[in-house]
Amino acid sequence: MERTNKSSPVGFILLGFSDQPQLEMILLYVISIFYILTLVGNTAIILISYQDPKLHTPMYFFLSNLSFLDLCFTTSIIPQMLWNLRGPDKTITYIGCMIQFFVALGLGSAECVLLTVMAYDRYIAICRPLHYTIIMHPRLLKQLAVVIWISGFLEALVQSILTFQLPLCSHHKVDDFMCEEPALIKIAAVDTTFIETELCIASILYVMTPLGLILVSYGCIARTTLKIKSTEGRRKVFGTCGSHLMVVTLFFGTTLVVYIQPKNKYTQNQSKFLTLFYTVVTPTLNPMIYTLRNKDVKGALGRLLG
Repeated sequence: MERTNKSSPVGFILLGFSDQPQLEMILLYVISIFYILTLVGNTAIILISYQDPKLHTPMYFFLSNLSFLDLCFTTSIIPQMLWNLRGPDKTITYIGCMIQFFVALGLGSAECVLLTVMAYDRYIAICRPLHYTIIMHPRLLKQLAVVIWISGFLEALVQSILTFQLPLCSHHKVDDFMCEEPALIKIAAVDTTFIETELCIASILYVMTPLGLILVSYGCIARTTLKIKSTEGRRKVFGTCGSHLMVVTLFFGTTLVVYIQPKNKYTQNQSKFLTLFYTVVTPTLNPMIYTLRNKDVKGALGRLLG
């Protein structure tokens, strides 16, 4: 393949679903609706968590962080995606691609850590309820929030440096609808064994390890729950943890397939739809899941609207 000067490339062409123009028009309207729902739903979660005194607890502190993270995550991706879907111009500048790559990857990595911290919060609340207020004090919450955001963007910084130092093929055609690392690696004009290995290690650290810790936390929660004799008590535990488990399943399920599963196991179009799911659908469903399954949130929302 012909190489290009990596120091001053013009930009990239995000192919997306350009070979299926009718599908693009459908996606334009569907994604627009999902984006509006994401903005409304997550903004509502942040407002009610901030304004309602009954929700000034660690659980809703992390939930509001998740909603803010989802707002930033979708905004870093969807406007550019909608612009590319609405017309023949599929280009994105080199700087724009770098910014989107860095911000989206940083926020995605931070969400993996945040979901792990939320599972730890539920573990302390259910398995060590007498020590909950002592362990999850306001100072620790702020420290955990700082760790979540710094760890996510530290990972993004490392990946950005390694990825954008690669010499690229002259066509600069990215077979995806966003600047994502697996798609960018494919247009490299050199052997990418090293960076693919590094990506695998990063995926283990930021996807597999958090998922493993979440499963351990919920294993302890399940063991404690089985000891509860009251049916009402068990129902309350399942109601509290069910929403978080659904969010974890939606987010990690698709992320694992895209970043962990060998690429020859599925087609590129299947990969695009999976990426669409965790970048567009999941951030929209998160506030709905927490609202529909949580009486405290529904009550706070009713008080806010009333």
